Amino acid sequence: MRVLDTLRNQRCRHALLSCHASRISAACTLIRHSSRTTTTTVAAAATTATASISDDLQQGHIYVGPDEEVLFINNILPLRLQWLYRILWLGDTFGVERLLKHVDKPSYAAADHWAIVQRALPPNLNVQVKQVLPRLSEGGLFIKYSVPPEGREQKSKGEIAAAVDAYLEQNPIRPWFNPFDRVGVGRVLGKPWIEDMYHLPSPKVKIEFLSASAASSVSAPATASAAELTPEALYSIFRRYGKIKDIERQPADSKIIPKYANIEFTRIKYAILARSCIHGITIPGEVSGGKDGGTGTVLKVSYERKIKAHWIRDWIVNHPRIVIPAIAALIAGITVIIFDPIRTFFIKVKVKYLLNTNDKQPIWSWIRKEVRKANFLSFKKRSEKNVLRAIWDDRKDEITQLQSWLVENGNTFIVVQGPHGSGKREIVVDQALRDRNNKLIIDCKQIQEARGDAQTISVAAQQVGYRPIFSWMNSISSFIDLASQAVIGTKAGFSETLDSQLSKIWTNTATALRQIALESRKQDDRDNGLSDEEYLEAHPEIRPVVVIDNFLHGIGEGLVYDKIAEWAAALVTSNVAHVIFLTPDASFSKSLSKALPNQVFRSISLGDCSLEVGRHFILRYLQHREGQKSDDEAEEPDIPPEGLEDLDDCIQTVGGRLTDLEFMAHRIKSGERPKSAVKHIIEQAAAEILKVYVLEASHGDTAWTREQAWYLIKKIGEDASGVVPYNGIVLSDLFAENGEKTLSALEQTDLISVISVNGRPSAIKSGRPVYHAAFKHLTEDQVLRNKLDLGILGQLIGKENAKVSKYEAELQLLGTLKKYPTELNSRVQWVAQKLQDAQGKLEKYERQSGALAKFLKTAE
Repeated sequence: MRVLDTLRNQRCRHALLSCHASRISAACTLIRHSSRTTTTTVAAAATTATASISDDLQQGHIYVGPDEEVLFINNILPLRLQWLYRILWLGDTFGVERLLKHVDKPSYAAADHWAIVQRALPPNLNVQVKQVLPRLSEGGLFIKYSVPPEGREQKSKGEIAAAVDAYLEQNPIRPWFNPFDRVGVGRVLGKPWIEDMYHLPSPKVKIEFLSASAASSVSAPATASAAELTPEALYSIFRRYGKIKDIERQPADSKIIPKYANIEFTRIKYAILARSCIHGITIPGEVSGGKDGGTGTVLKVSYERKIKAHWIRDWIVNHPRIVIPAIAALIAGITVIIFDPIRTFFIKVKVKYLLNTNDKQPIWSWIRKEVRKANFLSFKKRSEKNVLRAIWDDRKDEITQLQSWLVENGNTFIVVQGPHGSGKREIVVDQALRDRNNKLIIDCKQIQEARGDAQTISVAAQQVGYRPIFSWMNSISSFIDLASQAVIGTKAGFSETLDSQLSKIWTNTATALRQIALESRKQDDRDNGLSDEEYLEAHPEIRPVVVIDNFLHGIGEGLVYDKIAEWAAALVTSNVAHVIFLTPDASFSKSLSKALPNQVFRSISLGDCSLEVGRHFILRYLQHREGQKSDDEAEEPDIPPEGLEDLDDCIQTVGGRLTDLEFMAHRIKSGERPKSAVKHIIEQAAAEILKVYVLEASHGDTAWTREQAWYLIKKIGEDASGVVPYNGIVLSDLFAENGEKTLSALEQTDLISVISVNGRPSAIKSGRPVYHAAFKHLTEDQVLRNKLDLGILGQLIGKENAKVSKYEAELQLLGTLKKYPTELNSRVQWVAQKLQDAQGKLEKYERQSGALAKFLKTAE
């Protein structure tokens, strides 16, 4: 019985709901779109309606009298410009209204909101417009009108709305910002809330259910009960304003008061129209299902954000495996798109010498001309060229050979080998490439001596003009990668190794060199049918020249040298540029063959100048003083000037190294005698050798010991020719272990030079000619010599003691055998003989050591 009663009550409730829904349907009929009304009635109302707008905004509601009614027109302004309205007028409705009145064009729906009213109402409709309230935040406006007494009997409020609806169906209004849409009009049935807060419209609205008593009384309790409408009732009320996407009721277990429901429309304009027309409407208690009929339910409509707040941030935080690699890829893409063209431009600037005073640009030509007029710098530069003219004349064949290689079609992988100070760079850059504008000089010494990956990258970028460079970002990226590995288990790829960073620098440089080489190509060229590769191969004279100086400086192996060699090989094989290596290492082919195998290098070997060339160089240096004539006008004397009779002997002592000759000429020019100048040079070289190769070797950071360095110094210094056999040094007791590796390290540091015969090392001499005299000068210091010899004897004594201990241990082992075979007699005799020889050497070294110690005790 209870079930039947329940079903009966539900049927009655649904019947009442259907009945009231019919009444609401008739009352809430949407009146679509506007028509043109009489201009006189609306214009007369415009003068009195503006004063009441301020009152409505302050009260928050539109006052509607007994004979008045309100319509809402939407879709007259674009919703996406809400932020612009608030920025320009800061929510000042009057300012917007005044501005819109100046634009009086009937062809635009939003030109003037009074014009909208004129077009929305039928011309035969006898109504009086009392107020027009624009709503910029919602893209619409409210129209309050009244029916004159003479027309009330003819048409009711509902009939007026129906007439407007029928008129708008026949005469739709198209908004100016979307000609495919129509302006919407709805009859306001509730009590709309007129506010100017920053509430953005949304296609989703929230319906709060309040009791009629709580909504009308301020003192009513907030928990006043109100009936909650069913989805069917909500659909019947709101469907007429637009297509509904979904209706969500409040969860059953929710304790939130007042009760609410969410309705989501398919478009924002439907939600705006529904909120403007329904907000504040009262649903009777018998329809809403309130207890004992109730006082009714008031619907409060507000916009609900469809998108959850901070959802982007939450998604990023919750998906690090996707976000972190994506950010890394985005940063890499931005770097390639934005920074790579900038870096290529700066590389081209450096290669083309656009900012160098040596370039043949009009501005620099004018500056040089003015400086020459003031007699600044020009004489000095001309004098330097004249002084070096003797060297250039001596190297004329090598210069000509280099220039001829640069115009040949073959692969120009050129190596210029020579010791430090032999003038390699001056011969190549200042002479062979003097007429070349597009050249790039890379100093490997600065890159190799940089400390840390960040500084290495920065120096390498500076050498080629690669900027901007963010080398400091590599450390920060490493920390980010470390953190991402702890979070997602893998590296994000932010940080890059030194290898990859150098590869980027060389790749951008190759791109810039290729663009420079192809700049001279014209569309009407006779070789227009050739591809870029074929054109570069056919025109070697347009290729830029890359000079790699100090290649294999100090250390013969390393990542920097390998990357440069591979990059240079790629430039040569692709015919992008000519490459010239300047190296002091005679074994350069070992490193370069890795990058360019099966390739015969074009090499030039430069040695020291001859005695005659060195003599001419010094005489020219002394002759070109300030105020003297140029080299073309001055005559070079065949006989040295007075006071320089011993110049030839001094030049023979110093040797033909260009740096030493220039130092000697400078001291002579300052007023010293040649012998005094040579003496100072020898003393300075001896002090340098002692500090770098002997004293600092005791710290253990070098590949040789102080005893080994001093042994070579003494052997070479005592020899009159300054040349000692290579094998004699390698087979000595001090070089018995890793002797060849030690000699190679000393050769790299320019202490010695290994002379090869038929490709094998044959002899050893000093690294610089003046070093032989410096070696001899060091050996003449008895205190220094005896002290270092004492160290050598101490090392030899240690080695012999180790041999004696080893031989004694073996004899002791053989003596413990119970059965002594006769076959071991020869072994015992051999060990005994070795022990005797070691003991003899040990006694000899002890006597020599004692004599040296006795001398040092009495020496000052």
